[in-house]
Amino acid sequence: MASGPSTYEPSNGLTRWLDSRLPVLRFANDNLLSFPTPKNLNYSYTFGAILAYCLVIQIVTGIVLAMHFIPNAALAFGSVEYIMRDVNYGWLIRYIHMNGASFFFIAVYVHIFRGLYYGSYKAPREILWILGVIIYLLMMATAFLGYTLPWSQMSLWGANVITNLLGALLGQDFTQWLWGGYSVDNPTLQRFFSLHYLLPFVIAGVTVLHIWALHHVGNNNPTGIDPKGPQDTVPLMPYYTAKYYFVIALFTIAFAAVTFYAPNLFGHVDHYVEGNPLKTPAHIAPEWYLGAFYAMLRAVDFNFILDSKVLGVLVMLGAIAILFLVPWLDTSKVRSARYRPVYWWCFWIFVANFAVLSWAGLQPAGTVLFQTGADADGNPVGFNITHLSQIGTVFYFGFFIVIMPLLGLFETPRPLPDSIASSVLKKKGGAGAPEGAAAAPETRV
Repeated sequence: MASGPSTYEPSNGLTRWLDSRLPVLRFANDNLLSFPTPKNLNYSYTFGAILAYCLVIQIVTGIVLAMHFIPNAALAFGSVEYIMRDVNYGWLIRYIHMNGASFFFIAVYVHIFRGLYYGSYKAPREILWILGVIIYLLMMATAFLGYTLPWSQMSLWGANVITNLLGALLGQDFTQWLWGGYSVDNPTLQRFFSLHYLLPFVIAGVTVLHIWALHHVGNNNPTGIDPKGPQDTVPLMPYYTAKYYFVIALFTIAFAAVTFYAPNLFGHVDHYVEGNPLKTPAHIAPEWYLGAFYAMLRAVDFNFILDSKVLGVLVMLGAIAILFLVPWLDTSKVRSARYRPVYWWCFWIFVANFAVLSWAGLQPAGTVLFQTGADADGNPVGFNITHLSQIGTVFYFGFFIVIMPLLGLFETPRPLPDSIASSVLKKKGGAGAPEGAAAAPETRV
């Protein structure tokens, strides 16, 4: 599993006996202690460890909540209130689980954007990237299913909207099979609860494959060039594990601050209103981390060959599916955006565009941003949230379909350093040579 030959040497008869039968100590040494890691990794590379930490938190708190939650349409909302009010520290477990989902997605977005910035999807890491996208897709499915479980107004109607949209693409028979009946009701809740409980363990399994793939091909790094020898790497332990512990501690402090002082920061008031199938909420919104894709879905308000509803679902699903093709859409031979001046600008515009789409997906449909007049009834008209979403959707797909392929053909990258070590020494002032030149040796007294 580890990148490179094993360096483990059993020290006594017992470890030699164990190593010949179950090499667990060799595995731990090669993957947790002496795994060769590029010496120039920055703090953005710690978010993989943060994601593993978040997954453990979500699984543990989810198991505890499942002990008290009742997956019944008549009792689910009351069981959540029971957890909050009567279960010892139930409020804390629920707030950790609820906010843990948001922090999980904060970490995964940093992780994904870091991969796009440093070209971590390029050969030989295509499978590593694809497994990461599968994990992201499973996270989104798990988050949506968990969103429906409290059976609040937002949960009930969110389930109605999304399942009906999928039904528009796959047919009414699929929708009724998903519901377990002719409407979102008790069988729907039980199915969603079962899947929500199961999928985190599927995520854990795919995460093992993801880490396996990482340790087979080795880490990418900010320069985007491969290590050329021992001078370019350091052992994972203690150099980077110490960095992991430090960043996880900071992450935990921020997580605890939100959990204790602003537990509903990422929530919506309708989550505290019991679901009523006879009363539609004024505004149905997803959680913030799914907002960009919901904005893309709503951006399609016109018919073009297909019905607007079907076309919107295809656009939303296509926005996720296109991530699987990124390793082949980017034609540049240079990985890191540090050495790609045009791509650098395009990347940060893409990040800003995604943030705007995430915000737009949470706003009521038809919200006018810049009024240019009024209709016959006196309602404001002008540039609205749908127009903004349409522009953002076009740029989102354009980044992958147009910008990535063309930049690889026409962009002139900056010179790459000779090695990781020379890049590190230059950054520390060990050399005044240009980017493409080797760093001068350090003078020690």
